[in-house]
Amino acid sequence: MNWDDLRVFLATARAESLTAAKGALRMDPATIARRIARLEEAAGASLFLKSPQGYRLSEAGQRLLTHAEEAEGALARGVGALTGAGERLSGAIRIGAPDGCATYLLPQVCARIAESHPDLDLQILALPRIVNLSRREADLAISVSRPQTDKLLAEKLGDYRLSLAASKDWLARNGAPRGVADLRDARMIGYIPDMIFDAELDYLSALGVVRVPLTSTSISVQLQMARAGGGLAVVHDFALPAAPELVRVLPGDVALTRTFWLTRHAGQRDARLDRVAGLLGDGIRGEIARLEAQSLG
Repeated sequence: MNWDDLRVFLATARAESLTAAKGALRMDPATIARRIARLEEAAGASLFLKSPQGYRLSEAGQRLLTHAEEAEGALARGVGALTGAGERLSGAIRIGAPDGCATYLLPQVCARIAESHPDLDLQILALPRIVNLSRREADLAISVSRPQTDKLLAEKLGDYRLSLAASKDWLARNGAPRGVADLRDARMIGYIPDMIFDAELDYLSALGVVRVPLTSTSISVQLQMARAGGGLAVVHDFALPAAPELVRVLPGDVALTRTFWLTRHAGQRDARLDRVAGLLGDGIRGEIARLEAQSLG
């Protein structure tokens, strides 16, 4: 078993398919399949559960993954010590995030990190659900609830605020609600009720809203509905600078605070991920502060 085969194993485990792994490895899928077969023969075990849907790690593969990641981190540190390149970051890191964070915060944060580390490939996985780190969908994940499992490490990134908002045109046509009780009969925009993937996102139930006529799994789509004059929506304050058509409604009555958490596997020992996590944390906290200050201006 050699390091080059382990590199192929790691890329395939993270991508969960030969086709997706070919970009990171710069190999065609047939070559990757042969390398995986060679590694499985050397290990004396099947490392993947292979199906038309892709390659998922077997129990043996899960056991090997932890040690392969430790070897990867040790090799990177050793090369950095020999070449003096310890400050440079390289390789691919996938970051999973809810679409509000992925749309309004991560692009500028990742752009700045990439500018300082040109050999680093950053992938943003924006999903209307919780990113599954156990299935290796991402290396790092941002969530709005702290995971309740000892298999994941969670670091608080920071708090952010949300407000009720509507377009100026909609308010001119319909008038502004006078209090929270008026929201029960107002035209509301929100999440599809049976597809709310985190209790922290169930904003409207807490406000006593029963019927939501315009819904989407995406907070970004909800924001666009509000910009188009569709009704009232709970939106991130950090998104308001990108939506000049919107104004806050009932700011004294509806002012929500939520928290972003950065999570990763508890068993991962990877100095590169530690550094990227630190850069992400600093960048996201800075962007929230900057954009929320703009939204008040």
